[in-house]
Amino acid sequence: MKVISYSRLVLMLAVLVGAVVLPSKAQDSPQDYVSAHNQARSAVGVGPMQWDERIAGFARSYAEQLRGDCRLIHSGGPYGENLAGSSGDLTGIRAVNLWVNEKANYNYPTNTCNGECRHYTQVVWRNSVRLGCAKVRCNNGGTIISCNYDPRGNYVNQKPY
Repeated sequence: MKVISYSRLVLMLAVLVGAVVLPSKAQDSPQDYVSAHNQARSAVGVGPMQWDERIAGFARSYAEQLRGDCRLIHSGGPYGENLAGSSGDLTGIRAVNLWVNEKANYNYPTNTCNGECRHYTQVVWRNSVRLGCAKVRCNNGGTIISCNYDPRGNYVNQKPY
């Protein structure tokens, strides 16, 4: 009789039921950010984004500046920008999903928001084609995720797609 370790048994069981939970780092890669954005863009017929390391460098540099108190204050930089924060760990995919969930507040025919939707409209802004994101753990244990978009979006009286 072959003996299976407890951890191997748990992993085998998780695979069988499809409940494998990946470490958060597995949801913070450039490809994770790009895929999450492109899934939302595809849903409304907008072309894909590409990762841009120069823009990611900007996002990292600015997010590092916010590390001290973890307050979500926009950079005012040359790119479109979405920020998300959490008192604990927050994955990149979860941050993008928070922004995409604002779609429920967006009325395309009237191009208006019922509540917050400008994070969503930036994610799907047709002319934004380059993306760079960063994740920083704050001094207080929280997390900040910053994604920057080039060219920027959310122009008044213009529809995102």
